[in-house]
Amino acid sequence: MSTRNIQLDADNSLNSLTTTYAGEFAGKYISAALLSGKTLSEGSITIKPNVKYKEVIKKVASTDLITDATCDFTIDADVLTLTERILQPEEFQVNLQLCKKDFRSDWEAVQMGYSTFDNLPPAFSDFLLGHVAAKVAEKTEQNIWGGVNANAGEFDGFTVLMAADGDVNDASNSTHTQFLSSNIDQLLGNVVDALPSAVYGKDDLTIYVPTVAYQAYIRSLGGFGAQGLGAAGTDSKGAQWYNMGNALSFEGIKIQLATGMPTDHIVAGQASNLFFGTGLLSDHNEVKVIDMQDIDGSQNVRVVMRFTSGIQYGIGSDLALLTLA
Repeated sequence: MSTRNIQLDADNSLNSLTTTYAGEFAGKYISAALLSGKTLSEGSITIKPNVKYKEVIKKVASTDLITDATCDFTIDADVLTLTERILQPEEFQVNLQLCKKDFRSDWEAVQMGYSTFDNLPPAFSDFLLGHVAAKVAEKTEQNIWGGVNANAGEFDGFTVLMAADGDVNDASNSTHTQFLSSNIDQLLGNVVDALPSAVYGKDDLTIYVPTVAYQAYIRSLGGFGAQGLGAAGTDSKGAQWYNMGNALSFEGIKIQLATGMPTDHIVAGQASNLFFGTGLLSDHNEVKVIDMQDIDGSQNVRVVMRFTSGIQYGIGSDLALLTLA
């Protein structure tokens, strides 16, 4: 269970912030840290929240199941092929030291209503945890798409795994070195062309693009690209057509802004084929806020988080990856 030791002095400032959450009780803070990035908060891929150690993602491939009728029952061992991929979240930690003085003015502004925060954290320790959670969410978003396991604090992201997998469909591109309003339609078309026909038309089929490609597509639809809709663009509004709330699509396929995507990639596939795993109920979870005032007399606060996270996809042949030249 969580323990809290918060005391107030004469001027209502917090003397002790020391707070500990362990195991599943740390889950709500880990969830806020991991799942609030754009990709996960918008449900753009499948989240498996309770992977204790690892989970097997089974893949079933089949040849033609229907044959000519006979009087016999014949088992064709080659019809169904069962293979598997392993989703095994890795253990990570955050060890951070903050100075209370640097955050106290912001916290007091929140409490007195002089802030744009929608939700007021019930304690200064939660306010600090919110700051750390935002940083963890940002890093997790980057790891999901472009993380490299050899780097400290990262796991292999989708683009890294897909680039090394011969089953993944590579979208055609031999000349383009950047995403522009003049070439984005062609490159998105190449991605769609690389998808297998069995995937095309699925409800959760999505094209995941980095910010630079998203911006290029919006500008193209404003009529300023060679592939655009003329000088006036969509709805004849030119650059004013997009209000940041419109859902974008290409040839009927949803386009998802993946802010953590490396700037030289586009990924396409079903959301149900892309998985993020973590153990929100794991005993390894731990969240601590340690006030150092009673220990060394300083105004420092140490924040500790321990959690697990990782990604995996199911069927590589149902995915498409475009890489800039």
